Amino acid sequence: MQISRIFGAAGAAVLGACASIVGVGAPTASAQQPCPDVEVIFARGTSEAPGVGGVGQAFVDAVRAQAAPRSVGVYAVNYPAGNNFDDRAVFAQTVIDGIRDAGNRVQTMSESCPDTRLVLGGYSQGAVVSGFTTSDTVPSSVPTAIAPSPLAPDVAEHVAAVVLFGAPSGAFLSKYGAPAITIGPLYADKTEELCAPGDGICDGSAGGFPGVAHALYPVNGMTNEGAAFAVGRL
Repeated sequence: MQISRIFGAAGAAVLGACASIVGVGAPTASAQQPCPDVEVIFARGTSEAPGVGGVGQAFVDAVRAQAAPRSVGVYAVNYPAGNNFDDRAVFAQTVIDGIRDAGNRVQTMSESCPDTRLVLGGYSQGAVVSGFTTSDTVPSSVPTAIAPSPLAPDVAEHVAAVVLFGAPSGAFLSKYGAPAITIGPLYADKTEELCAPGDGICDGSAGGFPGVAHALYPVNGMTNEGAAFAVGRL
């Protein structure tokens, strides 16, 4: 997968700055219904503190507002979201850890809370995590010994929507030898990828580079747009 080469050393510094602009979402309180009507499973972006991150919190708030009076639980994908892009092995492992944790949560909720509608989301590096979580194949460049197995097909019916913010484009990823994010066929029709104008990470432009646009999702209306997409599919 060579995910560790997604951003490069220069991008790491800018992404860290973007994280500070976005702000960090506080870890979600653990005191919530064991089987809410809806659960948002969200992977934060690079360098954000544990929790759902700034984009994730804005998205969760919008989902709660639009889904009311239904109860909405939150699960923050447990992975480092590190910016150590120079160490390919370490960074690849952080993404794989995120895919495994997100997949385990989807699987667990589908079994223990079958009536709960799941919304899978992610921002930036977290969009890579959540996108690949839906894939029905493991990229050929990833050793099967370290890659989590794809989700069972019957799990897909429990996932109402997948919403990705600032997901690195295939053109951007290809510069670093990484494969494009693969959305599994069972999730394709229920996936929305939101890319802010001028966000070089996701817009496919030549020489794409992290900038301010990559940090504006909580304030540019796109978290509300993503929430409307998700709630409309519950």
